[in-house]
Order: sequence, then structure tokens, then C-alpha cells
Amino acid sequence: MSDQPSAAEEIMDGVYRALRAHGYADVTMQDIADECSKSKSLLHYHYDTKEDLLVAFLDYVITDSEARIRAHADEPPIERLAGFVGWFVFEADAVDREAFHIALLELRTQGPFNERIREQLVRSDRLLRGTVADILESGIENGTFREVDVEETAALVVATLDGARTRQITLTGGDGDGAGDRDEADGAGDSDEADADGDGATAEGGDATAVDDLPEPTYTRRVAEATLQRIVAPLLADGVALPSLEDGIAAMSRDDETE
Repeated sequence: MSDQPSAAEEIMDGVYRALRAHGYADVTMQDIADECSKSKSLLHYHYDTKEDLLVAFLDYVITDSEARIRAHADEPPIERLAGFVGWFVFEADAVDREAFHIALLELRTQGPFNERIREQLVRSDRLLRGTVADILESGIENGTFREVDVEETAALVVATLDGARTRQITLTGGDGDGAGDRDEADGAGDSDEADADGDGATAEGGDATAVDDLPEPTYTRRVAEATLQRIVAPLLADGVALPSLEDGIAAMSRDDETE
């Protein structure tokens, strides 16, 4: 990696933009070079392969997340936890952020087959669960939260939020609002090929996607709100107020979208 931090950050920003535009499977070293205004040969001088560069990028993203979390370490535990929950919310028009997380999801699928990528994914998982556990421990100590199994609760919170994010980005078609999928599903009933019995099956015998099965554009927001109300609120000691989800989102606002 370059000895000049600014150059390294420029390369990582280029990886971020290239992944958003092309996805993990299709992105090339040339795509990354084009996005960061560096030559392909310069990238290969610092990173032998695309895999080397993408592993370095994962390290960069996780390190950035660690720094963002540390920046809130002195805030009240309930505010930190609300901020953590808000961190997972996708706005309906966050197309670029969604595209980036789709690329990250592609990277995550390589975990079972690539030890170096798996090591970074394990590090990320430990960071997320460890952050919630640390918040809960601090809150129990100062009387914000009731006594709970912090590791079990942290695992539940992370699984809920990460699962919601994964469901939204994989089932809305990657267009930020899911409109394309919904339009196709809505139109299926009007097609000449639609089943005459109205059971949702096509003339060829395939099952049409039910509109109700598709996540809403605000799915992560609804799950985040439910997480606050159904998981976090019961943990609060008497007299402790639950912050709003909007407060949580604002608390973890980012200078950019790389988390």
C-alpha cells in the first residue's frame, strides 16, 4: 500500500465507487484505476491481485467503522444503542449505498471459500456484536439497562438488523425502491398469460411473485423501529426514555456512505 495516506485513501475511495458501479463479480483493476485516477500499473505495484486490493478495502472499511464507533464511546449507552440501530437504516432513495452493500454481500458469499476474506468478515461480525455488548454492559453498570445476557442480546440485535438489510437489498431488485419488481408483480394479473383461475400461477406453470412477499422500500426502517420498541425498550430501567429512531439515525450520521 502507498506510504502516502492521501493516495491510499484515494485508492480506497476508487474501490468504493467501482464496487457501486460494477459489483464485486464484474469489477476489474482497470475499473478501480479509472475511478481513482490512478494507473492500473500503479495499483498492481501496491496490490498484486484484485483479491489483495479487495481484502485491503475490507480492512479499510472495518477500520473506518471502528473509528466511527469510538467517536461515540463517551455518549450515554441508550443513545449509542439507538445510533447503532439507526446505522442499518436504508432510505428509499439511497441507491448508491444500496449498490455498495450489494457488492459487499457478493464479497460475503466468498467467505466460505476465501480465508482472507473470511478473516475480515469475522472481524466485522465481532465488531458489531462486541459494540452492542459493550453498550449493554456500560448501560447495566450505570443503571440504564436491566440485567440481561449481553452476548445473547447483542447477537439478537445484530442478526435482526443485518438480516433486514440483507433482505431489502436482495429482494428489491437493487434499484433502491423495489418499484420494478412491484410493477411486474402487479402487472402479472393483467397479462394474457396469467392463470385464468387467478391463483397467481403463470400459464407455463411457474409461480408469480406475490407482491406482499416483497420488502417495502422502508423495510430496514420498519425493522429498526421494531428493534427499538420490541428489543431495546424492554431492556430499559424504570424512568429511562427511549430515543426515537430519527435521533438514532442522526447520531450515527456519516460524512460519506462507506461503513
